[in-house]
Amino acid sequence: MLSKIKDTLKGITKKKLEQENGTKYIMFGGKGGVGKTTMSAATGLYCAEQGLKTVIVSTDPAHSLKDSFEQEFGHEPTQVKGVENLYVVEIDPQEAMKDYKEKLKGQMDENPMLGDMLGEQLEMASLSPGTDESAAFDVFLKYMDSDEFDVVVFDTAPTGHTLRFLGLPEIMDKYMSKMIKFKKQMGGMMKMMKKMMPFGGGGDDVDYDQMLKEMEESKARISKARGILANPDRTSFRLVVIPEEMSILESERAMKSLEKYNIPVDSVIVNQLIPEDVECDFCKARYELQAKRLKMIEEKFGNKVIAKVELLRTEAKGVDVLRNISKVLYGDIEKKEEIKN
Repeated sequence: MLSKIKDTLKGITKKKLEQENGTKYIMFGGKGGVGKTTMSAATGLYCAEQGLKTVIVSTDPAHSLKDSFEQEFGHEPTQVKGVENLYVVEIDPQEAMKDYKEKLKGQMDENPMLGDMLGEQLEMASLSPGTDESAAFDVFLKYMDSDEFDVVVFDTAPTGHTLRFLGLPEIMDKYMSKMIKFKKQMGGMMKMMKKMMPFGGGGDDVDYDQMLKEMEESKARISKARGILANPDRTSFRLVVIPEEMSILESERAMKSLEKYNIPVDSVIVNQLIPEDVECDFCKARYELQAKRLKMIEEKFGNKVIAKVELLRTEAKGVDVLRNISKVLYGDIEKKEEIKN
């Protein structure tokens, strides 16, 4: 089974990506604390060391990539020290919200007749608990709409946040469709009124044709992102679980929700497994419990590719440790001791 998860990345080259029309997107999700960031970092490192220009984008407000690579990152791509082709972005919710508000304010300035409606939307952007996800989604769209990188790895937030985030394309697509319809009606009505008024009407002119063009361009970007997310040749979603019942059940629910959004889940990675050669009674008891949970995982995710990563004897931080984990996931795993030391 492990060879299959290797095959999902094995053989990816710049030439192959160009033939397949673009960037490959890999997303990691799961319950909090299961190791999503570690798997994202190890996967990004693997891709970069295959000669692919790779960026790891954290959409989790509680960023951990800086701990994984022992380096500070920001809102724009920053290269990982000592690693060619690897960059990291930690989306800054405040910076994303600031950009989002400026965009809405610009629309208000350009469209005074819609000022009240947009003003309410701007106020909601300050108060709504979910608007930070909408703001971050603007950044997300930027990477879905760019060919700057060969591979984009998304380190997502815990399950609930991620499912709301990934549901935004469908919600925004419907919203944009309604707005376009509204603006078409408004534009036609205003043009008719101007013809009826003496001297062609007065007051500030509103360029409804330009407004409509911008709305349709935004809708096209969102539709493109939806298409990419649903394309198994371009996007794969990987669930990270630990052999505990709560993690397994939450991931099972997440997989069903992702299927509703047509986002393909191609693998399940089981993390933090107790090694078989443990000696203490406590460790043996935990090993036996995990063996039962592994059977549960195989029953629930048996049709998915399953990779297994043993519990580390050290913290999952630093390029050398992450490289060893990438070998377990995608490379030669004959030397099992590499992952333990």
